[in-house]
Order: sequence, then structure tokens, then C-alpha cells
Amino acid sequence: MTLRRRELLVNGLALATGGAVLAAAAPGLAFPEPDVRRLGFNNLHTDETLDVAYWENGAYVPGALDAVNEVLRDFRTGEVHAISPHLLDLLVLLQGSLERPGRYEVISGYRSPRTNALLHTESAEVAVHSLHMEGKAIDMRLPDVGLASLRNAALGLGLGGVGYYPTSDFVHADVGRVRTWSGT
Repeated sequence: MTLRRRELLVNGLALATGGAVLAAAAPGLAFPEPDVRRLGFNNLHTDETLDVAYWENGAYVPGALDAVNEVLRDFRTGEVHAISPHLLDLLVLLQGSLERPGRYEVISGYRSPRTNALLHTESAEVAVHSLHMEGKAIDMRLPDVGLASLRNAALGLGLGGVGYYPTSDFVHADVGRVRTWSGT
């Protein structure tokens, strides 16, 4: 089975099972509210905010996912791309582990290949094959949570990659393989 086909099957399974796959990958973790998953975003580049219940009654809410896709679009080009529901679930679990609701301050959500290539030419810290281009990564911070605490909580989940950028004042989280790194 090709990687792309396997990825489609896993994502489809996650959608069909309401995120149980992600929660099962992190034994001992539970969503703060069993019947609903809510997130808030403040896109620092567009000044857009969103507070949304993206999962209710055992299923992802298509209109809510569309709203998330819009607020996390590539602000440089305006391109909208599907954001992985796994990433949204990771963010809910992260807030739950910190016991800190509130809006994530978004530095970068989806990045078009063009934007990613441009950023890579400006900084070697931008991966050529960034998961931002697949809607599986976010650069963010959470108000009233220290950056190191946010990084440590994300690492504690063990659900994907975690990058720590203290000089730039954000944490990168993704739903790729588990790994960690530090940047500026």
C-alpha cells in the first residue's frame, strides 16, 4: 500500500470514528468534554477570531471544519486548505492537559507550497516538506501559558512533532511522527 493511500485510509478512519484513533494513541488522555470538542483561534495576521464546536454528537461538523479551514488559511496567498481533524483534536487534548481554555494565537496554519518555498529560502528552519502544506501543523501560542509549559505539555501528549521557538515566541505542533526540535 502506498503512503498516500494509507494516509487517506487513516484520515478517513479518523473521521469515521470521531477521533478515537488519536485518543487511543495517547492512553490516559481524554477529551475535556465527552460530547463536544471546541476550539478558539485568533489569527494574528488577519485579526480574525473563531470560536467553534467542530465535533458534536459523535461526528465532525462539516460547516465548523470549513470555518476552521478559512481562519487557518495561508494569509499570504488567501489559499484555503483542509486542516486535519487530528490536529484539531490534538489542540483540544493540549488545552485539556493544561486546563487552559481560550483561543490559540495563530502564527501559521496552512501554508501553500509557494509560501512554504518562499519561507524556506528566507530561513533554513522552514522544512522543505513542511506539514503546514498538508494542513497537519500549526505554529501557535496560548495566552496565559508560558511557552516552555506549552511545549512541555505538547511533548507530554506524544502525538506528533513539537518545535520550540522561544525567540520567535511560538510552539509548533503537528500530527506527523513524534519528534522534537528547537529553533529561534
